[in-house]
Amino acid sequence: MAIEEECGVFGVFRPEAARVALDSYYALYALQHRGQESCGIVVNDDGVFAEHRDLGLVGDVFSADVLERLGTGEMATGHVRYGTTGARSRVNAQPLVVNHMKGTMALAHNGNLANAAELRRELEGRGSVFQTSTDTEVISYEIIHARLKTASIESAVEAAMGRLVGAYSLVVMSPKKLLAVRDPHGFRPLCIGTLDDGGVVFASETCALHAVGATYLRDVEPGEIVIAERPEVADPEVPIRLRSIRTHCGTKPHSACVFEYIYFARPDSDVDGMSVHIARQRAGRFLAQAHPVEADIVIGVPDSGLDAAMGFSHESGIAYDTGFIKNKYIGRTFISPGQSSRERGVRIKLNPVPSVVAGKRVVLVDDSIVRGTTSKRIIGLLREAGATEVHFRVSAPPFLNPCYYGTDIDSRDNLIACHLSEEEIREEIGADSLGYLSIEDARRMAEPAKIGGFCTACFDGNYPTPVRAEVDRYTLGLSTGQPKPMDRPTISQVKEARP
Repeated sequence: MAIEEECGVFGVFRPEAARVALDSYYALYALQHRGQESCGIVVNDDGVFAEHRDLGLVGDVFSADVLERLGTGEMATGHVRYGTTGARSRVNAQPLVVNHMKGTMALAHNGNLANAAELRRELEGRGSVFQTSTDTEVISYEIIHARLKTASIESAVEAAMGRLVGAYSLVVMSPKKLLAVRDPHGFRPLCIGTLDDGGVVFASETCALHAVGATYLRDVEPGEIVIAERPEVADPEVPIRLRSIRTHCGTKPHSACVFEYIYFARPDSDVDGMSVHIARQRAGRFLAQAHPVEADIVIGVPDSGLDAAMGFSHESGIAYDTGFIKNKYIGRTFISPGQSSRERGVRIKLNPVPSVVAGKRVVLVDDSIVRGTTSKRIIGLLREAGATEVHFRVSAPPFLNPCYYGTDIDSRDNLIACHLSEEEIREEIGADSLGYLSIEDARRMAEPAKIGGFCTACFDGNYPTPVRAEVDRYTLGLSTGQPKPMDRPTISQVKEARP
């Protein structure tokens, strides 16, 4: 079973037929950081669905001709996906469109189910035939089976949620309605915005709202189903009505993924009412308090280490400077297998500024250490540029456990902190000192967020849901030709590959 890592979802519902494909295009561009493997858009024109999905970046997949062919409509949903090496197939691109006895449904999903293998076996036993290796298709079949017994798409989703365990933020489009759905734990973000013409948008992050000129309304609450629909009696003041089903709200402890604030989300986004930029600065301040050091400058590893580096500088009083220039024209297609290729990739992607670091004691701030290989190469670049000392500070705790909710940490074999002590890691990466953010401070960095609780299972092993199905997941993956967990890319490789 393919793990779906960080992905981005979007949906739009306008009062009149419009270029909603273009809305989706701009939104997916804003969400591109959440997935660079594939993308797709489905347009709903009065119940007729037109779709285009393919492997590649948004700008490559959607030409002007493709957007023109998608035409106009009142609704659309879009998706950007990052998947695994073995799951790199057009058939796994989303949104997933399913035709069933009661109509057509398009579904875009961010997250990962902990009980997907169990549900899939059960569904196959009932006659379901799977075309993809994604959790999304499992969710779609659960909704469709429930739809055959219920009066509406929202009641079908409500029923299906009772069987889903794990992380899922969904945008579901039927011929007449657009739904935003968030799992009861609230693992992955999902927000609501409004348009000047009375339209409604749903998106993984607020940066996508800004891209289409939408005004942030609020976040979808954990366990909530938000329905956007036309009122029964036409109302020019409220052409698109929002209503909510809260049956599953409050049924589980809130467990938002803290790694959204550390790495996934764009710094200009607000997640559950908390600025990602401010959360990362708070992490840097906590690092400076817990791991002070005598140094001349503080620099960050672009891009997700920059805000934490600023926070470290503000708290410590050590000057902040730009120590690396990032080549913004390097994308996933540059990366090729092999150790030498990866080393060349780091050198081309990140370039130290010798005039800044030469002869200086440097505090280097990054968002994580996974395998340690990337950290070692970056520290080596600073040494070559003349840095006299490199003190490494990490705005995340050590990774010690696999994640089953959508983060690309699937095996302890790939986690350096599972095999080496902190001092041994420091020696391995070549740093003069090493300091991690504590688990307590990881929670505190996003403490002002409205959701009120965070998942830190990849750091402390306290999983919010049962995860006994993980062995079945990988066994099932092997039976469908997917790679073993060791063959899957790690966060370090993902970071190297990101544009």
